Amino acid sequence: MFNKIMKRGQKKPSKAEAIEPPMPTSSASNVTVNHASRLAAPSPPPLTLATVPQNPGVVEVLPMLKDVPISDRHLVFIRKVQVCCFFFDFTDTMKSAREKEIKRQTLTELVDLVQSGSCKMNEVMQEELVKMISLNIFRCLPPAPHENTGSEAGDPEEDEMFMDPAWPHLQLVYELLLRYIVSSDTDTKIAKRYLDHSFVLKLLDLFDSEDLREREYVKTILHRIYGRFMVHRPFIRNAINNIFYRFVFETERYSGVGELLEILGSIINGFALPMKEEHKLFLVRALVPLHKPKCIAMYHHQLAYCIIQFVEKDYRLADTVIRGLLKYWPVTNCGKEVLFLGELEEILEVTQSAEFQRCMVPLFRQIGRSLNSPHFQVAERALFWWNNEHIVGLIAENRHVILPIIFYALEKNIKSHWNQAINGLSSNVRRMFQEMDTELFEECKRQHDEKEAKSEEVEEKRVSTWKRLEEVAGQIT
Repeated sequence: MFNKIMKRGQKKPSKAEAIEPPMPTSSASNVTVNHASRLAAPSPPPLTLATVPQNPGVVEVLPMLKDVPISDRHLVFIRKVQVCCFFFDFTDTMKSAREKEIKRQTLTELVDLVQSGSCKMNEVMQEELVKMISLNIFRCLPPAPHENTGSEAGDPEEDEMFMDPAWPHLQLVYELLLRYIVSSDTDTKIAKRYLDHSFVLKLLDLFDSEDLREREYVKTILHRIYGRFMVHRPFIRNAINNIFYRFVFETERYSGVGELLEILGSIINGFALPMKEEHKLFLVRALVPLHKPKCIAMYHHQLAYCIIQFVEKDYRLADTVIRGLLKYWPVTNCGKEVLFLGELEEILEVTQSAEFQRCMVPLFRQIGRSLNSPHFQVAERALFWWNNEHIVGLIAENRHVILPIIFYALEKNIKSHWNQAINGLSSNVRRMFQEMDTELFEECKRQHDEKEAKSEEVEEKRVSTWKRLEEVAGQIT
């Protein structure tokens, strides 16, 4: 009977006890480390926090956490985290191969542990975990390939993609950080002590990595931090703002602009209405100037999405955005001009008549110049605007202002553009205006013919003047 009572008293540890390991203390434990087989190993000295070296000289093979007594798991967890603080030369695949594999397996176990939620971490464990992650990912980034050769950056689609040789370990570290942030067991009040503003700034620096895989992970992680840690939101927006300033007005070189704009696209989508003045200033001072750099093709798709999100949120911003694009309109970069024309078409699709009327004069003066571009893709992209029903509606409503501005450009294309496709498209647009308002069309044609006659007369006078000057000069000599 006594034995039965004793057996009942020996309760199995509950799941809660297994999930929440105790805070580290100086009490001794019987965890065995640095061995291949626990059965053959002699009894080691007790493992305490005092015996955990901060920078051990060897990479230890530690037991799986599930095989360790509950009271000692927090100590073994910290030892495993410290094993992951070792750095290796990944340019030589054979060097320290065993140690690299130990670190990889340890990182994999930690990822599974955090993802499963089987070991809810206390504050000390979280602090050590974030320290280890910081040591691994916050580093001097390898130089870009074009920096090694001293040449300028070329087309990103043609350049060979950079692949960081340390990625097999870095990926696991990033995965561990991501799982830690999104875990329902992570208390944001505790986590924000370690994922502070300094951590966020260093994370933003990693967007300059040449490895696309790393930038994708950093993008996802920063987005999750923005979503879970509301206290960081204004700081993150301000830090991104500063990155854009430095990129546009100083360096014009930053690898992660596209990824940052993808995050902003999601953030802008969540802005409440009426929109804060802070957000409007961000549009004017940071997003619109991003049209200035030559390398805009690398991130234009994401930028256009952000710009259009603003106009959709507040239609009154259309005039501000359109005038901003006209300010940064490319003069000698035809590829960039095609991008601008496409973006403007998307903006006009969500622009209302009142805002269109405020900017249509400078806008169509520029469109007239684009129509006459010797680069046929620029002229063609501008003429394609007349295939958009919404834009045609805006133009028809304001045809008395727009047609006189672009009539000369259409006539010039029809008469003298070298590309037959541009001749045909210009004729179609001309016919559309004629059917839209015959009286206005005839008036514009009359004014155009008068200007042409006057210009011919002026040209004749100029030629005759030069001839007389040549004759006088010949008589003198």
